[in-house]
Formats: sequence, structure tokens, C-alpha cells
Amino acid sequence: MDPASSAPATNPSESRAFRRWLKKASLVTGLGLTAEERERYLEEQKHVRCEKWKTELSSYSPPVVFMLKHLRLSGCAVPPSNIVCGSCDSTRSGGFHPSGVIVLCQGHFGSKRHMQDTLTHELIHMYDHCKFNVDWYNLRHHACSEIRANSLSGDCRFMREIGRGNASFSKQHQACVRRRAILSVRENPKCPDEAAAERAVNEVWESCFNDTRPFDEIY
Repeated sequence: MDPASSAPATNPSESRAFRRWLKKASLVTGLGLTAEERERYLEEQKHVRCEKWKTELSSYSPPVVFMLKHLRLSGCAVPPSNIVCGSCDSTRSGGFHPSGVIVLCQGHFGSKRHMQDTLTHELIHMYDHCKFNVDWYNLRHHACSEIRANSLSGDCRFMREIGRGNASFSKQHQACVRRRAILSVRENPKCPDEAAAERAVNEVWESCFNDTRPFDEIY
């Protein structure tokens, strides 16, 4: 008798490959996991995807590469470590800190195009901070940068507005930029109310909406 033929069959439950498959299936389906384990796995997957898209956009996205180039030329180069994927509350998809850090909210992107618009938006804030010495507690300064970032980043592209339920065929872009700038300025800790935010946006609207630097025109 062939000794090999009489050897006991390998128990699938003891197979390394089977155990890996079982773990993967559990993570995907949630079966056999606690709610905390499932949540931790989903956050890890969001982080991995965010880092992957960040790397790809920083290398191949025309508006992102353009902004990184002009920040470098302005003396404010942005190393990859200064663009961070992290968890955020449900009200935002990204943020810029004057220390030179951009946060991408890893669970809030339905597509790479959405992340591209958000990253470009925050890079425009970084560019303004670098070039124009923005005082972020000055409502007019803040309003100007928000107008520029919303206008130039793609945040107010027609299809984005349709997705938000705000489609309009009459000055849609301007209406979106104004609305989103007011919402952002309203969150400034120095802003007392929505009327003050709207007033700040209106006061700087003409000069800031028409200022497309470093782009030649609205992207």
C-alpha cells in the first residue's frame, strides 16, 4: 500500500489558507465578529483606500499636481506626511490647519473624484495661507479663501450640485460658491451669526471670485 494514500486527509479547519479565508469572510460579512471588531475593520479599509487615492491623486490628478507644484514654487512645499487620512465628524470631508496640515476625512468619499475636489479645495486654502498671510479669524480673509476654494476646486461643478439637490440653470456656480462660503464662515469661532458670515462674503465677493490664482481660469 502506498503510505501517502493511507495518510489522513488534512482537516480543512486546520489549513492556514482556510483559516485566512474564514477570517476574511467574517470581516466582510460581520459573522462571528463583535460590533467593535467589525467597526475597526471597516475603518481600516477606509484608511487604506484613502491613502491609496491620496497617493494616486498626488501623482496623477491635474488640479492636485498643479496646486502642489505652485505651493512648492511659492516656498510652501507639501510633503505627503502633511496630507493625513483620518476619521472626522459627519459634517465635513476635509480640513486645513494653518500649521500646514490637510486632513482628508477617510469615510466621507464616495469616489476618487470627490476626494480630488476636496484635496484641491484644501490645497487652495494652503496656497492662500502661504501667499497672502491669511488671518483665519478675520471673517473677510476667511470668506475670500472660501470663495476661491469653492470656485476653483470643482466643489461647485454642476453634477456635484445635482447630487446635493441644488441644481439651477441660472448662475448655478456663483450660487453654490456663495452658499458654501457662507456656511464655512458661519463656523468660524469669531463669527457671531449667519448675517455676519453673509456680510463678510458679500464684501469681498467681486475681488475674490474673480481671483483665480494660481489657475488661469475656473477649473
